[in-house]
This record gives sequence, structure tokens and C-alpha cells, in this order.
Amino acid sequence: MLYYLFEYLDKTFDLPGAGVFQYITFRSAMALILSLMLSTIFGKKVINFLRNQQVGETVRELGLEGQTQKAGTPTMGGLIIIFATLIPVLLFTKLDNIYIILLVVTTLWMGTIGFVDDYIKIFKKDKQGLKGIFKVIGQVGLGLIVGSVLYFSPAVTIREKSAKPITFNQTENIIAPVAKDIKSTTTSIPFTKNNELDYAKILEPFTDDYQNWAWLVFIPIVIFIITAVSNGANLTDGIDGLAAGTSAISVIALGIFTFVSGNLILSSYLNIMFIPNSGEMTVFIAAFVGSLIGFLWYNSYPASVFMGDTGSLTIGGIIAVLAISVRKEMLLPLFCAIFFAESASVIIQVTYFKYTKKRFGEGRRIFLMSPLHHHYQKKGYHESKIVTRFWVVTILFTIVSIVTLKLR
Repeated sequence: MLYYLFEYLDKTFDLPGAGVFQYITFRSAMALILSLMLSTIFGKKVINFLRNQQVGETVRELGLEGQTQKAGTPTMGGLIIIFATLIPVLLFTKLDNIYIILLVVTTLWMGTIGFVDDYIKIFKKDKQGLKGIFKVIGQVGLGLIVGSVLYFSPAVTIREKSAKPITFNQTENIIAPVAKDIKSTTTSIPFTKNNELDYAKILEPFTDDYQNWAWLVFIPIVIFIITAVSNGANLTDGIDGLAAGTSAISVIALGIFTFVSGNLILSSYLNIMFIPNSGEMTVFIAAFVGSLIGFLWYNSYPASVFMGDTGSLTIGGIIAVLAISVRKEMLLPLFCAIFFAESASVIIQVTYFKYTKKRFGEGRRIFLMSPLHHHYQKKGYHESKIVTRFWVVTILFTIVSIVTLKLR
């Protein structure tokens, strides 16, 4: 909203300083500051409200140290993340940008699913919460929307690469080669020289008209990614500060990719895909990072509030849509290494248990407990040490992902 106001003031009255709102960097900084203030200052009021409404966590007895002390801690703290993200986004972004619209829809959509799940757990006294099938339906529904918009919307394009590089004349004006924006299902492949893959090519052996049928591949891939990442974030949210901290680190890395991919000069210099209008997502990311860091003020050990599924499902959904939109979904195993490890530990544990039970008559386990962070708790590590080390691992993998900008 403020973007349009100051754009009007700049064009109509030539108001000094109004033009600064045209810069993504300025609006990102303002969004970060505001979201950080909202989540830290008003977060306490939200926590007190949740406590007064007796929105407390029901802890299952898993035999973990310090577990019983967490009973009654306010949950649904993901509301802090959602509101502290959306308010700066509404103020500082171009609200007609297709990527911003998708991210706002994702935030509200996944936030609603998570809220319903938490509501059932707390007020209906059902520890299982929303049935898994309904969660999956919601995730698939969002995947259909995001995939369809990214594939069919004329506003979602990439800049066709030219053999001629960007140059500068003697007055330092940019001389860009003639290129056109095209619809494409191309994505980036890390660590490869010709680092692009067109999903449509998967259908090439089956039909000559494969470009027109690319949605049959692209949309299911989007659905799978959104479902997998949101569930991974949900599994990671098990100890104080783990999901919020690792997510903040991952999203900062994604912010670097959105900024360079939406900048004509930087994308040309790095020889990466230029995605018109995608730079606007940097402002959303700045607001999102600020809300996550502010939430950590209350969620770090010992936590004063838990994010609940309201927060974890929302975080996973946003990260997935950001990665898909900037064509970096193949880097998600690096961005979200902890999400991936947590999900893999559950899959391995359940699969091995069922296999050994069928073969030997009794189920056996590989991990002491899954998800992975509970395994380390069982081994005697304090949860703050687990969280810190998982943050370090996330930093390492995100640095590796950023290096892919040049290392091929």
C-alpha cells in the first residue's frame, strides 16, 4: 500500500525522498525492521492472549528429559509469524505482483490448515488433530493452485538467454541484448555446466507436442514439493527453536537467489536464469525472516510459546513456493537439509520397523526415536545443543547452495 502511495506522491508532487520506495533493497530493509518489531513487541501480547484462552500444549509422554515441564506452554504461536509477515508485505510490496499474490495465498492457506489442526488438538481434546487425509487434501489443493498459476499465468515468465552479454557504454548506461520473455517450465540444476532442465523434455519420448502437455509433469512436481516440504517443517518442529531457526537461515539463502534472479545485471553476470518481477519476493522474504527471528525471541530454549502446526505448515509451504518460483527447487535438499533428514528418519524408521516385524515377528528400530532430533535427545544431548548443531549444519548446507551460483 505504501509503495503505491509514495509512487503517486513521487510522480504527482515530486516529493523529495518518495522515489526511494522504488528500490527493492529499501523496502526489504523496512519490511525486515517492521516484522521484527511486530513479532517481538506484540508477540508478548499474543502469548498472553493464548495463555488466557488456555491454548496450551498437550504433551505426549515419550520419556524425554524436560518434556513434562512443557505441558501447558501456549501453542498456535505461528499466528505471530503469519501476522508479522503479512502486515509488512501489505505495506511495502507491489500487491499486483503474481509472486506476492501466490505467497500471500500460501501463507493464509497453510496457516488455516495448521490452525484447524491446532484447534482440534486443543479445544476438541483430540491429540491426533486434523486427520492426515484432510491435511494432504489441503496441501494438494495448494499445489494445484500454485502449479496452475505458475504454468498458465502470462505474468510468470523467464528471460530468454542471449549469446551477447550485457555491456556498458562510455556514459555507463546499460546496453542489454535484445531478448524476450517466454513461458517455460525450465528449472535450474545445481553443479552442472549447462544448468537448466526443461520439465517438458520428460514427455519428449512420448509425444511431439510435449511442450503443450508439460503441465502433466510440472503441476504434480509442484504438488509433491509443497507437500513434502510442509510436512518436513512440521516434523522438525519438535524442540525449542529448531524449526524457526533453521527456516530463517534457509530463507535468507533463498532471499539471495530471488534478488539475483530478479536483477538483470546480476543474473547476466552470474549466468543464471533471469526471472522478471521475481525480485519483489525479496521484500516478502525480508518480512518473513524478521518474523521468524522475532518469534525466536520467545521460542528459544526454554520456549514461552510453540508455533504449532499453524506455524510449521505455513513455514514449509512458503519455503516450497519460494524455491519453485525462483526455479531453485532442486536445491531444496540443501536449503532444507534438516527438514529432509527429519523426514527421512521417520520414513526409514517406520519402513524398517514394518519390514522386521513382518520378517522376524517383532519390529526393530534403527533410531532410538524418530524424528531425528528425538534420537539425539534419547542419546542424552540437551535440546539446546541439538538445536545449535542443527543450525550449524543448516548454515553449512545453505552456503554450499549459494556457492552453486558460480560452482558448476
